[in-house]
Amino acid sequence: MVALPISLANRAWESLLTAHTALLREFAAEPVWHEQDLAMREYDVLYTLAKQAEPVRIGELRRSVLLSQPALSRMVDRLAARGLLERVTDGRDARAVLVGLTEAGRELQRTVGRAHARSVARAVGGALDEHELRELMRLADKLGRTAAGAGDPA
Repeated sequence: MVALPISLANRAWESLLTAHTALLREFAAEPVWHEQDLAMREYDVLYTLAKQAEPVRIGELRRSVLLSQPALSRMVDRLAARGLLERVTDGRDARAVLVGLTEAGRELQRTVGRAHARSVARAVGGALDEHELRELMRLADKLGRTAAGAGDPA
């Protein structure tokens, strides 16, 4: 592999972060979050759990969300108190607790998810054509696989 200039890699990274920040601001302004009394980070937890076939340990959940262990534990407590998550004992290890969506949590995730998906399609699909979207996915997937191969520093 040919070494690329450090400045080019850093400019590309800055562009990626700038786009991410701009899109998050746009998505955060959508009324669905206030209408459903749900923060985007809370939705991230619900969405991550919705993709799981069964309840998971908090440590496993943490690998997919950008929250510290204490912050995630507090969020799980709040979401469970609202009836959106449930805790169950791990059948393989009675000392461990698993978290999963309740039916109310699953329904809220679907409701918010449909609105959020339309926002994403408008913002991202409105800026890029189909070829560019596929190229963006390819590049982002490649970056993600490369970073995952480096190990989880947390």
